Amino acid sequence: MNNAIIAQNKHWEGRYTGLYSRAVFAELLTHLEVRHIQVLQGIRRCGKSSLFKLLINHLTQNADPRSILYLNLDDPFFIQYANKPEALYEVVLLAEKLTQTKIQYIFLDEVQSLVGWEKYVKSVYDSQQFLKIFITGSNSSLLNSELATLLTGRYIPLQIYPFSFQEVLHMHDIHSRIEMSQQLPKILKIIDDLMHYGSFVEILEAPLTLKRKIIASYYETILFKDCVSNAGIRDIKGFKELTFYLITNLATLYSYSSLARGTNISDVSVKEYVFALEASYLCTELKQFSYSPKEQASNKKKLYLTDNAFVRLTYGFSENYGRLLENLVFAELQKRNAEIFFYNKGYECDFIVKSQAGLRAIQVCYAVNDQNQAREMNGLLKLPFEVTDRFIITYNQSMSLDKVQVVPFWEYFGY
Repeated sequence: MNNAIIAQNKHWEGRYTGLYSRAVFAELLTHLEVRHIQVLQGIRRCGKSSLFKLLINHLTQNADPRSILYLNLDDPFFIQYANKPEALYEVVLLAEKLTQTKIQYIFLDEVQSLVGWEKYVKSVYDSQQFLKIFITGSNSSLLNSELATLLTGRYIPLQIYPFSFQEVLHMHDIHSRIEMSQQLPKILKIIDDLMHYGSFVEILEAPLTLKRKIIASYYETILFKDCVSNAGIRDIKGFKELTFYLITNLATLYSYSSLARGTNISDVSVKEYVFALEASYLCTELKQFSYSPKEQASNKKKLYLTDNAFVRLTYGFSENYGRLLENLVFAELQKRNAEIFFYNKGYECDFIVKSQAGLRAIQVCYAVNDQNQAREMNGLLKLPFEVTDRFIITYNQSMSLDKVQVVPFWEYFGY
């Protein structure tokens, strides 16, 4: 255990390096002013642990590094304590013996790996054993369980995603609209990479020959650790087949009964499997826009991936640039914490984005031409409800049409 603790706490000897800044980091710093437990949730490998390291670097400016304890509970070493949350008391005590310093800040990474973690966290929070507690999880059910209600009013949740387009631009040292315009060929290459490989940093930086292998390893880990294991799914073969079917038919209308017919799985199981996929943050199920919640629930739905990387796992999809761009637009909208719907009754509008300012209608079209212009325009102009703005987001096209702004992806989501 000594070796495991020392290996996970390299900040005891020096600062973490090689980290990219994240837009959400400034918000995290404001949360340090309160005792509330900081909870970071999001898909695996999206950068939650890196944000922890950024926070640890910040804290060590004024606190003894040895007073900060980081524990990755997904480490195989902690399997022996999977059902013993009380063992964390021993781990903290051992860390204090090793450092001869009282632990003031504790970081619990992938905390869902420890059954009953909520009891431990509530206990040490209520007893004020630490100045601040930080936890991460890769499943949305983390704070939806019965035990998690014990923490009500004691935590601040924050959703973390893979890098946004702007954050990727920062990685490439591009920081303004002027720089984007001056380096347009480079910008378009970045967008190509995001469409085909997503925005997980490890995948972006990997050699081309290894990208798909890394994506596949992420995918398998998410399916088995965050879906099968967490939801207790028994029909693993059926679950994997449904997941592959959904990714292959990305952004197309479906009902649970139509999915059941297409995969020979029961309606009940289909609904359970889709819920498990959403809970792992692998994908999001969009509802059709309606002012009636009942109608929203009964209408057909569409599914999008949190990150384009996983599209690479399907066959014959990689050259469907329109669908790749559509999913990328969804991912960027989601990173802006938008409330997203679609509309498909007579005419189709890809996204209806709800905000305090009203409703924004967005179509995604790789390139507007004579064959598709009328269809795309009708989907925006014939909506049976008022919208404040109408956009067609393209790969690299810009023009003004009747009440519609046609803008390239880089212009809409850039600076």
